[in-house]
Amino acid sequence: MGNKRENSFISKCAYGLTDIYGGGAFIVISTFFTVFLTKALGMSPVLAGTIPLIGRVWDAITDPIMGNIVDRTSSRFGAKRFYILIGSIISSITFLMLWMNVGIESVAGQYVFYAAMYMLFSTGFTIVMVPYNGLLPDMVDDYSKRGSYSGIRMIFSSLGAIMAGLIPTILITDNTNGGLYFKVAAIFSCIFIVVILLSFAGTWEKQKEPVKVPLGKSMTQSVTVYKSFSFKLFICIFLAGQGAADFVTGLAVYYVDDVLNAYSGGRFTMMMGVLLLAQFSGTVIFSMIIPKTSKKFPILLGFPIRILATIALLFFSYEGASFAIILVLSFIVGLGMAGASVSIYAILSDMVDVDELITSIRRPGTVSGMATFIRKIATGLSSTVIGISLAMVGYDESLATQKLRQSAGTQMGITQLYVWLPVALMVLTIIFAVMFPMNKAEYNVIKKEIKRRKGEDASIATAEEIAICEMVTGFKYDRLWNEDNALKLRSSETDKTSQKNGCA
Repeated sequence: MGNKRENSFISKCAYGLTDIYGGGAFIVISTFFTVFLTKALGMSPVLAGTIPLIGRVWDAITDPIMGNIVDRTSSRFGAKRFYILIGSIISSITFLMLWMNVGIESVAGQYVFYAAMYMLFSTGFTIVMVPYNGLLPDMVDDYSKRGSYSGIRMIFSSLGAIMAGLIPTILITDNTNGGLYFKVAAIFSCIFIVVILLSFAGTWEKQKEPVKVPLGKSMTQSVTVYKSFSFKLFICIFLAGQGAADFVTGLAVYYVDDVLNAYSGGRFTMMMGVLLLAQFSGTVIFSMIIPKTSKKFPILLGFPIRILATIALLFFSYEGASFAIILVLSFIVGLGMAGASVSIYAILSDMVDVDELITSIRRPGTVSGMATFIRKIATGLSSTVIGISLAMVGYDESLATQKLRQSAGTQMGITQLYVWLPVALMVLTIIFAVMFPMNKAEYNVIKKEIKRRKGEDASIATAEEIAICEMVTGFKYDRLWNEDNALKLRSSETDKTSQKNGCA
């Protein structure tokens, strides 16, 4: 029965639905929140860009704590599903509050209010996404099945991105009208609560003993996740890969409106539609490729092609350029963006097993908490860099609120930002993906070694298996399976040679 449930397409869809929220919410925010603050409210791009960064500082506190809380919780629903249920309501309300225009006129008052709203939204996102990102390892064990679930999840994430990219561009006909942003937020708040509740209803979770670690050690526990060599590289892939996407969505309005002078007449909607349709198509294609190749292959295939298409935009970034060619290049860019998302979330579920081999503690909530934190760090940093970069190229918010175009020099600067910031991050992502040490064969060795440590496999590790364990974890073989690796930032010399279960 369990096998039938794991193989069910309905189960995979139920699991994936929540990422309509996970993917969609950040597309709306990265594409329109800075625009809302600068064009509708008249806030300077530097101030607007730093608000998400304040949220990231707040996340440095809430995400590790939430991860620890999830791992320490026992519930008949399962700890993760319990918080997903609670978070469905909180996340919907906080997303709506983010877009309220309460008529504050002072710059300081506006800044404090929207920084506070962003922190509330970020907390709601944490309550849902930390347990959600840690759910799959406690649903499914098989490497290929996890890849299939992650692929379906990314398809729903792409659907969320399509809705998040198209609905606002259709409804926000005047990007200086704050009320239109709130109308869009109300629609998405309703969508988000429905999909999260459907995920709760259609998923399951293997019951396990809660981790008995004091809440006060949340920060230490979270930091020790980074001891894993694979997790360090995963975080680099996550930051660079998602950052490359955030710069595209975050600068798209400025690029189309100020450089191409094509926001009106439905052209921005058309470009976003093409970009997001390409992401959806790419997600479907790469999800089918992963089981036959590796979880990092979509990056290695998609990003070089995307780099070429992005650089080609330089030759068509002016008013009157062929919009058909820009749409073709945007489609190729969207295909490449899909490769990063598929790879990242497919790899994430395996990081829990690597961490367990290092620490002897299964703590998906903690691992997920740090991954969720890093995702939000990528968005916060990109928003901040966009805001500062726009100011550096001379962006004038007073011209924006008057619906006037920016200077020719500023238009050129926006073009350079739109092209070269994503390209630089894509190059880094490719380098990190090449360095990442784990494919299916290595994963199977890790799972087998965990069974040995638990006494469920009587075989003796070969020299090759020992080398793989050391390469993937970054630890010497005789230092693995030691809970001190999770509870202490540094191990003493005695700790380095002691083993929890006396393994050789």
